[in-house]
Amino acid sequence: MPVVDYKNYCKMLDRALENKFAYPAVNVSNVETANAVLEAFAKAKSDGIIQVSIGGGKHASGMVANSAIGAISLANHIHLMAEKYDINIALHTDHCTAANVEPFMKPLIEETKRRRAQGLPNLFNSHMFDGSDIPLEENIKISKELMALCAENEIILEVEAGVVGGEEDGVNNEDVAADKLFTTPEDMLMFEEALKDVGDRYMLAATFGNVHGVYKPGNVKLKPIILKEGQDALKAKHGEDANYYLVFHGGSGSTKEEIEETLEYGVIKMNIDTDTQYAFTRPVVEHMFKHYDEVLKVEGEVGNKKAYDPRAYLKKAQTGMAERVIEACNVLRSSGQTMGRQ
Repeated sequence: MPVVDYKNYCKMLDRALENKFAYPAVNVSNVETANAVLEAFAKAKSDGIIQVSIGGGKHASGMVANSAIGAISLANHIHLMAEKYDINIALHTDHCTAANVEPFMKPLIEETKRRRAQGLPNLFNSHMFDGSDIPLEENIKISKELMALCAENEIILEVEAGVVGGEEDGVNNEDVAADKLFTTPEDMLMFEEALKDVGDRYMLAATFGNVHGVYKPGNVKLKPIILKEGQDALKAKHGEDANYYLVFHGGSGSTKEEIEETLEYGVIKMNIDTDTQYAFTRPVVEHMFKHYDEVLKVEGEVGNKKAYDPRAYLKKAQTGMAERVIEACNVLRSSGQTMGRQ
C-alpha cells in the first residue's frame, strides 16, 4: 500500500542511509498542500514523508480548533489519495513539545491503536517529540517513555537533541543561547544509551546551527561536521555498523553544498515548510494582482466568477508548491529512488 507499513518505512530509511540520500518531509495544512506534495513525489518518482504540525492540524480542523482532529482528517485524506499513486508515502507529525504530548501526540497514537485493532494500517507512521524546551535529562526521560508507547504500535519516534533556532509553528527559540544550537556527540550518545533497547529504531534531529524561518544563503552558519562527529562517536562505542538516522530541521537558506554534506553524514530526512509555504502563496499573489479587477467587484461591476473561484488560484498554488517539492527531491537525491508500490 502506498502509505507504508512499518516494515516498508524501515526499508525506506535504510535505503536512504545506505545510498546517501534523504526524503523531503513536507508540512501540509490543507487538502491543496497535501495534494501538491503527492503530485510532486509522483512526478519526481520519489518516496517521501508528509508531515502535520500542531498548527497545521489546528488549521485543518477549522473552528473546532483541535490539532489532533485536524491531523486525523488530513491523514485520512492522504491515505485515500495515496492509493492512487505508485510511490510510497510515510505520514509523520512534527514538533510536538512536552506540553502538547497529552492533547496531540497521545490521541493520535490511540487512533492508530484503534485502527490496528480493526486490521487497518497505522494512521501515522512516525511522530516527533520536541523536547528542546526542557532540560536534557527530562527530554530523554520523556523520549524513552514515548518510544516505548510508539514501539507497541509499530510507530517510529523522532527526538531532538539540541535546539533549532528561530520560530516555527509556535515553537519559538529566537533568543536561545548560541551554544544550544550545536548538539554534542555526548548529547547524541545519551539518547542512544536511553533508547537503543526500547524499540527497533528512532530518528534523531541533531542540531548543527540550524535555524527555522527565512534566511538568505550564508546568513546561517551551519557546521554539518557536527553530525559526522556524532556518528563517529557512536561507531567508536557500538561498532562500525552503528548509525543514527539523522533529521535536518531549519534548512531554509542552506546551500546545496551544505545539504549534500549532511547526506554524507547520515541525514535521511529533511523537513521542508517555509520554502513550500512561499511557493504555494506566490502564484496566488500573482493571480490576484493580474486579475484584481475580476476578483473584486470594482465600481459596481460583477467581477469574473472564473477568476475568483478558489479553484482557479488554488490550482496554481498547488502547482507552485509541487515544483518546489520536486526541487527538494532533486537536491536531496531522492528523485528516481522510489521502491515502487509495496
